[in-house]
Amino acid sequence: MGRARGLRCGVLALWLVVALAGCGGGSAERAEEADVDRMPARFRIVPDDYHVPYAGTAEDGRKFFLSDELFGPASAYVGLFLWNADGTFDEVKVDEVGRPAGVPPGQAASAGADQLRAARLAELGKYVLEPIDVAPFAVERNGVTFGWVGTEFEGIYSIHIEPGDFIAYYEPWDGLEYDT
Repeated sequence: MGRARGLRCGVLALWLVVALAGCGGGSAERAEEADVDRMPARFRIVPDDYHVPYAGTAEDGRKFFLSDELFGPASAYVGLFLWNADGTFDEVKVDEVGRPAGVPPGQAASAGADQLRAARLAELGKYVLEPIDVAPFAVERNGVTFGWVGTEFEGIYSIHIEPGDFIAYYEPWDGLEYDT
């Protein structure tokens, strides 16, 4: 009798473990969803002909993103974002320029600083325009946040550029599509 009772208790314990493992959203499918719905340590920036013309690898191996479309309420900026070869943040080089006349507030537009943009590109040496995998970051310069900032709204995660918030990447973080 003792052996049968022990066997029943063992089966009951095993059944409880199996039943409890399925409670609380612990299924593999829900775990996979949770992996999708969180901020990645790295995301991809892919150069294109729209808002991302300058992203790639500099001659010294650092990853870069250059934009002359960064803007605040009254100013525009040319920003060179640099990451180490492994994708960790290195530095930001920022130049304040005048906001182009006639551009509505909140709209991205080239600052028209062609010489400054060319000078920043020249600093990179021989560079290659190519997809880069980099870490989000944020730094403050003169009261303005610059960087690629991660946010969550109603369970949806994004990484967007600052200042201006005119580029936002979402899952699957492959850099092929972004919102403007």
